[in-house]
Amino acid sequence: MLNKFGILCLLLILAIIFASAINLNTGFLSLSFHDFFFESSNSQIAEIRINRVLVMLLAGISIPTSGFLMQEYFQNPLAGPDVLGITSISSLTVAFYIFFSQSILLPEFLQNSFLSLSAIAGSLILMLVLLSASNKFQDKSYLIIFGFLVSAFAGAIVSLLQFYAENQSLKNYILWSFGANNMVTRNQIYILLILVSAGLFFCFKTIKPLIGNSLGTSYAQSLGVNMNTLKMLIIVSSSLLSASVTAFLGPILFIGIVVPHFCRLIYNPSKLWQQWILNMFLGMVMMLFFSIIAEKSQIPINVISSVFGIPVILMMLLRQSKV
Repeated sequence: MLNKFGILCLLLILAIIFASAINLNTGFLSLSFHDFFFESSNSQIAEIRINRVLVMLLAGISIPTSGFLMQEYFQNPLAGPDVLGITSISSLTVAFYIFFSQSILLPEFLQNSFLSLSAIAGSLILMLVLLSASNKFQDKSYLIIFGFLVSAFAGAIVSLLQFYAENQSLKNYILWSFGANNMVTRNQIYILLILVSAGLFFCFKTIKPLIGNSLGTSYAQSLGVNMNTLKMLIIVSSSLLSASVTAFLGPILFIGIVVPHFCRLIYNPSKLWQQWILNMFLGMVMMLFFSIIAEKSQIPINVISSVFGIPVILMMLLRQSKV
């Protein structure tokens, strides 16, 4: 007989299959089963829809996992790759790459690789700064304020680049920032899959130490947890997961905060292994449904995630203020 965790996983898997099927059948044209598995006049459209589903699944795994790691490490439910500025710095480094690489002729696969590497490099640099600052701040909530300042600075620089950018560069950056999931190619998905797999591998290494960390630094050290190693694992994992998705889909905001919050509401928050799995499943469901809404409404997916996420975070703040 399934326990509560097993039932939740089963329901979420069924929701993933259901949402994937709706995604594959959402668009201007109605496709048949034959179009997805055999050569036909609509095979190219079918491939675009399959790519859309695959990239949403990877994004649904990556962003909530990154937020889950940050929240557990900082012991703050409002921590996340976007609130702490990781996404903003990734966007800034991608903007530098887009605006200053137009005159350089590179093969498409190299352009995609450098785009991803620029986002990862920016997030790694910021994470190193954040973790260094965490040793100086007695109250880790100050890091959120620090992250907002970094986000504001990155936004100002991006605005300055947009002001002086050429028309084509500006158009490319705006299209990227909208989170155009239909524009991700199969080669880009392969690159994203490699980066996400690497990030999940490092995440797997952090769960057990994070269980000790949740009981306090002193207690974790008494259990043999190497806090410096844990920091480095958090840096690498969170940066790979959040920056890789940012590179190809643009900044998908607030999902890294909202999904872990919902998972803690529906299951025991102290069981981190189960929480991690639930974050990935619920993240995939949420991103797939956002993709459906984006296709039907033609609204950019990062706008949809913000419209959904902002009220949820506001309710979280109001709920905490009453405790």
